[in-house]
Amino acid sequence: MKTTKIAITIDQNLLNRLDRLVAERRFPSRSCAVREAVCEKLTQINRRRLARECAKLDPNYEQSLAGEGLVLTAEAEV
Repeated sequence: MKTTKIAITIDQNLLNRLDRLVAERRFPSRSCAVREAVCEKLTQINRRRLARECAKLDPNYEQSLAGEGLVLTAEAEV
């Protein structure tokens, strides 16, 4: 995976907490910890977006579409 170096500004207390995690060997480096945190946050955002979109679906309509697919498949096999 190609990586790119960036610079960030971070609150000193947050940095101290991050450094403690690195010192405790919970992360091999600051970079790894920040990369993992960003990845986790983006995953959460995507899950929430997917959940919002799924909530918009009409279960009865979706079920009828699923039923149509089964009918078409059964007819194709005959």
